[in-house]
Amino acid sequence: MAKLPTSVPLLIDRFGPHTHTVPPGGWTSAEVPDRTVKTHCCFCGQQCGIQLKVKDNKVVGFEPWQDFPFNLGKLCPKGVKRYLQGDHPDRLLTPLERVEGEGFRRTDWNTALDRTAEAIRRIQKEHGHDAFAVLTGASLTNEKAYLMGKFARVALRTANIDYNGRLCMVSAAAASKKILGYDRAANPWSDIRKSKCILVAGANIAECAPITTEYLWSAREAGAKIIVLDPRMTPIARTVDLYIPVRSGGDIGIFNGMLHVMIERGWIDRDFIAKHTTGFEEVERTVKKYTPEYASKIAGVPASMIVRAAEMWGPAESSFLLHSRGIEHHTKGVENCMAAINLVVATGRIGREGSGYAMITGQGNGQGAREQGQKCDQLPGHRDIENPEHREHMANVWGVLESSIPRKGLSALELFEAAHARKIRGMVLLSFNPMVSLPDQRFIREAIERLEFFAVIDFFLSETARFADIVFPGSLMEEDEGTTTSAEGRVIHHRQVVDPPGEARQDWKIICDLAARVGPKDKFAFSSPKEIFDELRQASRGGASDYYGITWEKIDEQNGVFWPCPELDHPGTPRLYEGGRFAHPDGKAHFQPVEWRPAAEEPDEEYPITLTSGRVVAHYLSGNQTRRIGALVKQTPQPYCEMHPRLAEKLSVTEGDFVRIESRRGSTTLRALIVKTIRPDHVFVPYHWPLERSVNNCTIRAIDPVSKIPEFKICAVRVAKSAAPEDDHVKLAPEAGGLR
Repeated sequence: MAKLPTSVPLLIDRFGPHTHTVPPGGWTSAEVPDRTVKTHCCFCGQQCGIQLKVKDNKVVGFEPWQDFPFNLGKLCPKGVKRYLQGDHPDRLLTPLERVEGEGFRRTDWNTALDRTAEAIRRIQKEHGHDAFAVLTGASLTNEKAYLMGKFARVALRTANIDYNGRLCMVSAAAASKKILGYDRAANPWSDIRKSKCILVAGANIAECAPITTEYLWSAREAGAKIIVLDPRMTPIARTVDLYIPVRSGGDIGIFNGMLHVMIERGWIDRDFIAKHTTGFEEVERTVKKYTPEYASKIAGVPASMIVRAAEMWGPAESSFLLHSRGIEHHTKGVENCMAAINLVVATGRIGREGSGYAMITGQGNGQGAREQGQKCDQLPGHRDIENPEHREHMANVWGVLESSIPRKGLSALELFEAAHARKIRGMVLLSFNPMVSLPDQRFIREAIERLEFFAVIDFFLSETARFADIVFPGSLMEEDEGTTTSAEGRVIHHRQVVDPPGEARQDWKIICDLAARVGPKDKFAFSSPKEIFDELRQASRGGASDYYGITWEKIDEQNGVFWPCPELDHPGTPRLYEGGRFAHPDGKAHFQPVEWRPAAEEPDEEYPITLTSGRVVAHYLSGNQTRRIGALVKQTPQPYCEMHPRLAEKLSVTEGDFVRIESRRGSTTLRALIVKTIRPDHVFVPYHWPLERSVNNCTIRAIDPVSKIPEFKICAVRVAKSAAPEDDHVKLAPEAGGLR
């Protein structure tokens, strides 16, 4: 059979070349894709544009989407390989029900839905509406996120709905709202290229948001200075102008110390502060004691580094701050972020082109998913669930009594604590894998096992779904249509590429079918995601995250629309705070004083080492998807314990030895990776693996009192050389892990 030419270009990214998806020698005529569909990557909050190739209702490859403005055709390793999960043999194709003593068996949709509805009615009748909870994902489309919030509050009338974004951006969100008034990046990513000084705090950009690396390099090539603040010398930190190896939990020392120096040397804009802000006097009093010497003791770095950072940041012509989970995954995560934002506002440069602030979003729709009402304390449009006017607005949109809308519920980790205490008796979970992603895994497993009924909607049988009574086969991102909101605040359109396989259904249809069995059927009579989006637009109208003026047609015309977009003829708002106007009613930014305080669990004689965790470039979140993509598994097949040579020598550990990492809650045994790019008093373990390999066997259930985010980035452990675990059969790939 004749071969067709191989015309797909080779993709290059910062991690080297990737083979294009045309088979060697070209496609045969029978293999030629039917069509190519423009859509977006399903991994991380960058939401890069991609074109997926389709043959016989299967995604068989990809092409770059070079016209999409964010990534201009570039993709990271996950984006290049994302299409390979669709035809995986693990794919759920039929509903499953658990049979006592037998395990799972296939069942039909009516049986699965009826059994779930019956359990919901029984539990709520016996224990009250709030005894049944809903947990969802932050990689859902905006339409599904909105639907889940409505499902919980209108169909189930439970206060207890939350989502796994509780593990992501909630500390940044709370801090940004407190100081700036909006929960969104202040600037589009294009402003990064125009900045003259960039501070990256707790963000492993090269591995967790690889395409953003190009923005930093572009800025550097135009003369920008770059500062990186992290306990590990991440790939991005190798060539920056100043790398500060802060100890985990010491970030406030750096931020307050820098502001102290800036005030002393006159590198703050007092005119801007007087006209456009409140509360600076108290901040100034607070940071007075944070001399470089005092701050250095908190941060665990030389005082000269703090001074040098202030000298670069303070007098810069323009400046941009990027941060991520490294400063957010703490019991003082909100305070860490507020201290960082204080630095941004004090310069008076925020709102100008090239000067601003942004949070690196880890999850596929980490920005949009929390705006649509699936957070326990929030209604669509970033409305406050306890605010009477906000509640009345939603009651009118939903056609229900305001009094029928539940009040604030429990956050994600609190829901499992309530389940452990048997206050939560049943749960429906959509695209969330707490048996990998939540801290203190032994406790989480006990909590799930105490539920009287547990239903899961997912496309693979995740580690969590294995505990379910009913498993519904749901949809991958390319099997549905809808919108997401990128880390920039750009609302984008995911087009449906293929249909769900077998008997699998689109998630929104499953929820509408279930709602029809337990709640007012007419409130869930949607015939398409677009209908859900149109109701979402009305729900968000007049709120902080106003989507009313955004339509799918406008998104396609503009390659995305930035919220707020209050009217149909409004172009959207790429840059917030221009002209010094902030989102609080008084139009001003509200400085927040911040004092450093210790972590929930600091190292001591018994557990002398700080454990921190994070992501690697090959994997995504709990790994439920990427651990099924062979090329990504090959790149990083197993987790590892990254440690400094000085610590390794002290423990008599050499490269490749097994070590046991043990906390007060549990342990894991992994191979050691000896690197010079981590503090000698820290160890690092990536978190994408389950069971005995899970770093979350060790982590602590302490949470930030405001954001309720767990303290993943610091707990006390002891580490010792160990024999190989019985199930070890995969060697650590040489390309896995950090820099040597």
